[in-house]
Amino acid sequence: MKRGLVAMVALALAAMAGGARAEVWGYVDDKGAAHFASEKIDERYVLFYRGGESFDTSEGLPDRTPRAVAVPTSSSARLLAFFEVSPGYKQVKHHIREASRTHGIDYELLQALIATESGFDPTAVSPRGAVGLMQVMPATAQRYGVQADRKTSIDVKLADPATNIRAGSRYLRYLLNLYPGQVELALAAYNAGEGAVQRAGNRIPSYRETQDYVKTVLQLYAMLKPPPMTAPQRVHVELSGGAIGRGNLPADPANAASAPVAAAATP
Repeated sequence: MKRGLVAMVALALAAMAGGARAEVWGYVDDKGAAHFASEKIDERYVLFYRGGESFDTSEGLPDRTPRAVAVPTSSSARLLAFFEVSPGYKQVKHHIREASRTHGIDYELLQALIATESGFDPTAVSPRGAVGLMQVMPATAQRYGVQADRKTSIDVKLADPATNIRAGSRYLRYLLNLYPGQVELALAAYNAGEGAVQRAGNRIPSYRETQDYVKTVLQLYAMLKPPPMTAPQRVHVELSGGAIGRGNLPADPANAASAPVAAAATP
């Protein structure tokens, strides 16, 4: 199953990038927030990862773990050092591990999604109102059991890492089931909403933000996930800070009724 998922990621990246080398660009702002993109958006972004092999799968998958590459600039060195020492990831990795086991989602895929969504900042709030580590919309959280009470709103509850990861991972699991074998569509729906993917003919919508989001998550996942049948080595990314403007949108009402309920993931 996991070998198949890695192959699907490689195929998705090849289709999106035409077989080009996978790259992740990023920078850390003055507030310590990490920002990621699949290309150089402006002069603040530096290259901190390039896949060691093309993602064109016509000759099979890469046979070694991709490595981070150091770019000889002070900003790149600062970024790489930031990953090594940041406490944000360390504080929530046990919640990610639990969600991975409960919902059968690769740990590294959750890791990559959270890195892109929030930079492992549990207090991140997007302009659209998406909250926390996995940038969950309150309406989406309600579908998965997060309810306001007399003392605490849904927004406040979603700032709790355990609650946020439970709700976000349940939604991601639903989307992976909705688009079996098409992890790129599950990610596109997580970012833009299920309705947007459906209106695009079950393809990644033409929104530039969503296309860049899917590339970035998949490329981080490819960097973090060891290839199959090799020694169990990992490249660890430790991040904090927040990505701005990320987050899933509420699903269309017609789709909300089909969302599954997982008893093991009660907030």
